[in-house]
Amino acid sequence: MPTTNKLIMKKTLIAITIVVLLGALGLFLKRTHQPTPSSTTIQIVAAENFYGDIAKQLGGDKVQIMSILSDPNADPHEYESSVKDAKAVSTAQIVIKNGDGYDTWMDKLLSASPNANRVVLTGTMIANHTLPDNPHVWYGIDNVQTIATKITDALKKADPTDSATFANNLHTFITSLQPLTKKMNVIKATYQGTPIGLTETIYLYQTKPMNLNVLTSFPFEKAIAEGNDPSADDVAKANDQITKKQIKVLIYNAQTVTPITTNLQNAAKQQHIPVVSVTETLPKNTHYQEWMMNQFNKLQQALAATVSH
Repeated sequence: MPTTNKLIMKKTLIAITIVVLLGALGLFLKRTHQPTPSSTTIQIVAAENFYGDIAKQLGGDKVQIMSILSDPNADPHEYESSVKDAKAVSTAQIVIKNGDGYDTWMDKLLSASPNANRVVLTGTMIANHTLPDNPHVWYGIDNVQTIATKITDALKKADPTDSATFANNLHTFITSLQPLTKKMNVIKATYQGTPIGLTETIYLYQTKPMNLNVLTSFPFEKAIAEGNDPSADDVAKANDQITKKQIKVLIYNAQTVTPITTNLQNAAKQQHIPVVSVTETLPKNTHYQEWMMNQFNKLQQALAATVSH
């Protein structure tokens, strides 16, 4: 082959090689410098579904939520964790629990899978308005605002690029709580001082701001809330308050049912005293705000039906 042809062929091969290399380099640069997604999905495990719902409202499509306690017909105090729960907690970036003895099983799950990078938020430690011997802080509307703010702080830390979205979601959430506060003020203005009964402590976070007069003894409520039997004297007093029609409404926790509370409920019905059912966990297919408002509306209707007579 003439020398000139060999030289041309060599130059051609070099040119092709350079083109291939430049193409590969361009593809590499395109891949390595391609804009990264604004965020990755934040994995959150909530011990209770009301915290899960709030976190979802705050995080939107930036979060994936697993709520462990989600059955409104089950007694939260009797829950036992599972292997599925343990696995979820082990990989979660944020864990939300209530604390104060309410969900001690979550403490065990956290201890079983130590993770220095995991953020753990405890409702009873965040709440700005707690009642003695009463872990049900999520029933305090002001507490929920404070807890939502802390959840938002954790979301911003996990995904700084979406901080503005989280801030807007928080504003929307807090605004959505205003009708609940207004409803409580309406009930207070109309029915404050009305004598009522409670089967346990959960609703004290709302009866106190509404200034309703709870006649049921606190030791009775506390015993039922903790799964214990109240004293015979406290049971007798609670029964007398119904049979003698000393209370106008009985607020009944449908998730801490015992023979004692069932007897109170039946006695109230026999005396034509309205029974307002409340739950500890979020009913299916509802948000926190709807849940609370539905219960406020039922209470208001019950008070209107009996106080007017």
